[in-house]
Amino acid sequence: MGILRRVREALIGSQGEIRDPMGIYIYAKCDNCGAPVRTRLDKRHDLRRDDETGGYLAHKEMMDGSCFSLLQATIRFDARYRVVEAQVDGGELISWNEYRALTTSRTVSGTR
Repeated sequence: MGILRRVREALIGSQGEIRDPMGIYIYAKCDNCGAPVRTRLDKRHDLRRDDETGGYLAHKEMMDGSCFSLLQATIRFDARYRVVEAQVDGGELISWNEYRALTTSRTVSGTR
């Protein structure tokens, strides 16, 4: 069992956060219903180089699974892919921990 746990932690992480060298996962919450949304940005295709800052810029549309509202995100990253600035029309960007707490509470209460 020890080897399976090590493989899982290498792919997913000990805390459950996904590790993906070519992807960036962003988490948002819908303003309308409060549903959490997770989406993946591909570093090769979804990010555009920002020559002014030396970082990256991404535009992403996401849809929540509860009220099916469309969230439109514009996110600026630094050169190390860390979020510098984010605007989400129809929602707000949240951390992985907030996403995990929301998905856990929605699953437990049966509203998912």
